[in-house]
Amino acid sequence: MAFEELLDEIGGLGKFQILQMVLVLPPVMIAACHILLENFTAAIPGHRCWVPILDNDTVSDNDTGTLSSDVLLRISIPLDSNLKPEKCHRFLLPQWQLLHLNGSFSNMTDLDTEPCMDGWVYDHSSFSSTIVTEWDLVCDYQSQKPLVQFLFMAGMLMGGLIYGHLSDRFGRKLILRWCLLQLAISGTCTAFAPTFLIYCLLRFWSGCSAVVIITNNWMLIVEWTRSQSKAMVITLIYCAISIGQAILGGLAFVFREWRTLQLVVSVPFFVFFLSSRWMVESARWLIITNKPDEGLKELKKVAHINGIKNAEATLNIEGLRATMQEELEEAQTKTTVFDLFRTPNLRKRICLLLFVRVGSTIPFFGIFMNLQHFGSNIFLFQVIFGGLTASARCLALLVLNYMGRRPTQMLFMFLVGLSILANTFVPQEIQPLLVTLASVGISCVAAAITSYSVHCNELIPTLLRGKALGLDVVASRCGSALAPLLMTLVVYLPTLPWIIYGVCPIVAGLVVPFQPETRNLPLPDSIQDVENNKKLSREANEEDFYIKVTKF
Repeated sequence: MAFEELLDEIGGLGKFQILQMVLVLPPVMIAACHILLENFTAAIPGHRCWVPILDNDTVSDNDTGTLSSDVLLRISIPLDSNLKPEKCHRFLLPQWQLLHLNGSFSNMTDLDTEPCMDGWVYDHSSFSSTIVTEWDLVCDYQSQKPLVQFLFMAGMLMGGLIYGHLSDRFGRKLILRWCLLQLAISGTCTAFAPTFLIYCLLRFWSGCSAVVIITNNWMLIVEWTRSQSKAMVITLIYCAISIGQAILGGLAFVFREWRTLQLVVSVPFFVFFLSSRWMVESARWLIITNKPDEGLKELKKVAHINGIKNAEATLNIEGLRATMQEELEEAQTKTTVFDLFRTPNLRKRICLLLFVRVGSTIPFFGIFMNLQHFGSNIFLFQVIFGGLTASARCLALLVLNYMGRRPTQMLFMFLVGLSILANTFVPQEIQPLLVTLASVGISCVAAAITSYSVHCNELIPTLLRGKALGLDVVASRCGSALAPLLMTLVVYLPTLPWIIYGVCPIVAGLVVPFQPETRNLPLPDSIQDVENNKKLSREANEEDFYIKVTKF
């Protein structure tokens, strides 16, 4: 934790940190667009079977007389239980007798039908094209659409594990730059994918890099920021994710063709890759990995940008080694992901963090699947969703600084659980109350995840932070996969999945007090810092109390 002393010398929140944020936030925003891209590029429009008598351009007007398209549709496509045209079947032959039923449909179930043998006709009022319309991912092929979303999430899981380990070994900046280039290439190539299989493979490859762009930008800025400002920095990154969600809604409204939208959110990463050369590698990571000379060079660079004039005289290799002697000694040993579970305090922190992550992710995706409460305008809803979560995350920052990390997490997790449970038992007829409770749930789950992420970063040592965030991604993907799986329980009780969604964050909130409070504490750099945490935490609390008392 001695690195905090060096940060105080060079400026823990100055011009450099502001410039770093300017470089960090734009790629985080657009990476968030990629995570939710299938909401629009894989949207399922209204559709019905293609029928020759209605859709064949070679059929002349004389073949059908003066019959309208509605009449031709009635004799060609059966109606479903809601008296809407069937999406996946058509009549084997035109049923002319239906023209004389005068609204009676009692015997329509006896008529011969067949699947859509010649393809489908799609409603292009909302989207000119999607991957669903291009590769006919409907009816018997509709299960292939979730496959794309699964592969992207699997890519995020794989990328979090592999690149998290590589970030701890080769540096935050190097792996970040590679992932920026990887997403630029894979995303651009996806826009020109000739087949569905190639599209799936490219989306998997994009998923591997998208999550790392967020986590590595996150680590780069957090590891250069003083303790008192870490919560603000992490909240800004989460707000950038929310703004990215809102931007996606606007872009999808303007660009209704899926290949164009895919291209628009991918090409900027070539620019981000070029601009990332001006980012500064984490000196904290360089020193911890036994590269003090390079770390000292970066420290001097930051001091110069922040306008600290006398830093050149005080920053030298001897002083650096004296300040961070324990950390440099520990850096001699190579670390693996298993080191996260080797010592008792760190093992306890990781296990509790992973449990809380799963408990907060399950309700997030549970609420997300029920977003039809907001209406049918998917573009407007995406913008509203981004605005709600951004506002909630700013509120979380205020509560974090006032109440601390543990009480804030517990507060918002309890509110998430209670809002879901209340929504479960509200009658569907009371629409305004349903919308209000759903909005509260969305806002609180965003605030809960933000406060969790602040606490998580302050509990994990720099030496293993990349690997820990990789495991965190795995836990979040497990929660996102479990959320839709729980919906299968509706066959036993319609409200059972929602009861589980509500109970999960409440149970997760109950284990939060077993973690140490980290408000105003420096980031731990080594495993030994974690094991000595009780003493440091007690000293920090005494100092915090002394400051409050002496104000009066």
